[in-house]
Amino acid sequence: MTATFAEKIAKAQDFLPINGTDYIEFYVGNAKQAVHYYKTAFGFQSEAYAGPETGIRDRASYVLRQQKIRIVLTTALRSDSVISEHVKAHGDGVKILALWVDDAEKSLNETVNRGAKVYQELEIKHDEYGEVRTAGIYTYGETVHMFIERKNYSGPFMPGYKSWQSDYQPEETGLLYIDHCVGNVGWDRMNETVQWYQDVLGFVNILSFDDKQINTEYSALMSKVMSNGNGYVKFPINEPAEGKKKSQIEEYLEFYEGEGVQHAALATNDILGTVKALKSRGVEFLGAPPEAYYDMLPDRIGEIDEEIKAIQDLGILVDRDEEGYLLQIFTKPVEDRPTLFFEIIQRKGAQSFGAGNFKALFEAIEREQEKRGNL
Repeated sequence: MTATFAEKIAKAQDFLPINGTDYIEFYVGNAKQAVHYYKTAFGFQSEAYAGPETGIRDRASYVLRQQKIRIVLTTALRSDSVISEHVKAHGDGVKILALWVDDAEKSLNETVNRGAKVYQELEIKHDEYGEVRTAGIYTYGETVHMFIERKNYSGPFMPGYKSWQSDYQPEETGLLYIDHCVGNVGWDRMNETVQWYQDVLGFVNILSFDDKQINTEYSALMSKVMSNGNGYVKFPINEPAEGKKKSQIEEYLEFYEGEGVQHAALATNDILGTVKALKSRGVEFLGAPPEAYYDMLPDRIGEIDEEIKAIQDLGILVDRDEEGYLLQIFTKPVEDRPTLFFEIIQRKGAQSFGAGNFKALFEAIEREQEKRGNL
């Protein structure tokens, strides 16, 4: 009998309790303009700010929030900055996947003892609202996991930031929390990275796909999904596989100029309403699969709550596993480099990642690659 996802997750070592994703920090060329995009297009709300006005001299950081999703957009104020170098090499991209923990110092010590490379030693930051403890380690590429301990803090985000109110506050779009974040690694690096998550963070591999499962006529990739012990944090890891033409992972690695975060999946309880709202604000999604995909849906998926025509009109994909079904859709890259994009996902019991949609999804991605001359 096949184990459920809960049973697989329970096998994690879980020596490092994680309460969830605390925030995702992007290094960008112009944070003020990026803020306008994420507020306008995705409905994020202003929360906090740090920069010269708060005593920070080398950068400006804007914190945006929507329900349990928190993103930080950071830009350098000078050219001789590690932030500038990151943007020069990678374009706008994810630098930090921050993990909310109860004990940042213990988290750092546990992971370093298991082989992690330190990004930041323990720092304790104070202000009138209390203290936040932070520490960080490197994961794949230049991406970092920061451990954030905020149980003794009641202020806006963390010390060094001030509350940020804005007259421009578009409505939210129904996004609730970060479902998972996907990393792309180089050739023959997936198993090594998976082993790192097992050994260093105590995660467990709950799902694996090889190039026989994830392929089209032209390209292929391999993927393994890592989860922490309570299932709150999931990191699928992709690597390229041999194909007739260049895969989406190869394109990412070429234009990101290294390994990094490919996409973040944002959860909603009303994918129809969320996708309509996002489209009305200018968010571009990958092209819909052919009509035959939806003609076959009842036989492949069975009964679902949503009307198939409504799903088809928006280009939403549907898949089912032993525990239920899910609905998902993927944006086009949100920058000119064909790197970072977002997934919108609604789970109706399913805990998997849409394996039945891979072919339709990757063919849609390949159509975009072909337009860019990168297939």
